[in-house]
Amino acid sequence: MGENKGIMLAKSVQKHAGRAKEKILQNLGKVDRTADDIFDDHLNNFNRQQTNANRLQKEFNNYIRCIRAAQAASKTLMDAISEVYEPHWVGFDALQAQTGAAESLWQDFAHKLADQVLIPLNTYTGQFPEMKKKVDKRNRKLIDYDGQRHSFQSLQANANKRKDDVKLTKGREQLEEARRTYEILNTELHDELPALYDSRILFLVTNLQTLFATEQVFHNETAKIYSELEAIVDKLATDSQRGSNTLRKQTSKFMESTAFSAPSPTKTSPFKQMNNTNTTNNSNYQNQITTNGSSNVNSQATTSDLPAGVLYRVKATYGYVKEDVDELSFEVGDIIRVIEYDDPEDQEEGWLMGQKEGTTEKGLFPANFTRPI
Repeated sequence: MGENKGIMLAKSVQKHAGRAKEKILQNLGKVDRTADDIFDDHLNNFNRQQTNANRLQKEFNNYIRCIRAAQAASKTLMDAISEVYEPHWVGFDALQAQTGAAESLWQDFAHKLADQVLIPLNTYTGQFPEMKKKVDKRNRKLIDYDGQRHSFQSLQANANKRKDDVKLTKGREQLEEARRTYEILNTELHDELPALYDSRILFLVTNLQTLFATEQVFHNETAKIYSELEAIVDKLATDSQRGSNTLRKQTSKFMESTAFSAPSPTKTSPFKQMNNTNTTNNSNYQNQITTNGSSNVNSQATTSDLPAGVLYRVKATYGYVKEDVDELSFEVGDIIRVIEYDDPEDQEEGWLMGQKEGTTEKGLFPANFTRPI
């Protein structure tokens, strides 16, 4: 067993040495080499195709890594936005839905790129190493064939002198075997290399169409999500400018803190329910303000001897702490001068514009926290 291995190893070393000698002689121009210009063209195309495929695979793998990093960054950002956007703000539920949709869209996008673009690309580039092995084997067999051809030519030259027919016959058989082995591989590669080269067009068309279509769907759907998010924030801005968001916040906190001692405002008006001791008068007061805001003087208020610009005066029946910079804070018993809104379009139902008497403090305040005097 060991002896057979030794013999095989010796033959392998001898074969490699023979190939190395043949290549050196060919490179030095001492012997000719079998030329195949058509195969050389096929090989050049193959090498260029392999280089391009490997580059595409490398860059796309890098792109996938960046997409996954962007996906993680997008999720972190959307999580932060969801936490920052307060639950009582307008559009809260819609914003949560859209940020969740954005995360799902990123997941689907990354999955499709990996599954429908990267995997086919890896399969395509996986053909080249095997084909390269076959090309290398063909080249080795070509050297063997050229070596046998040169050996037989030398044997022929010497046999003419010695007339050694046995060596000639053996040399001819070895040459024929080397030629046959080489030509089988060479013929196969003459078919396979052009076929592989031509397949690049169909592959690229299919692969790039999938890539571009996936990108298009992702960006179109992403644009819709961000359009919805923009609309949600625009609505928040509009509501904040009109004061309705402040009203919702104030109403919620007021209902929690004064459920048993103060009026219970509704969403649309901060003074739907008034103190039972003044039901009739406060109802009239409410109706006039609901209808006219602060632009008309309340019928229950004293309007004589008032400073210029003051419509009437009210007295605070409950304390109020402002929650926005354009609001007015006051305590029970404070006197407030009701004045016109700077811009009538800013007027909100159930809210008055006033200045606390004896101070320069000015701002919006809920009407049902006061009574006319």
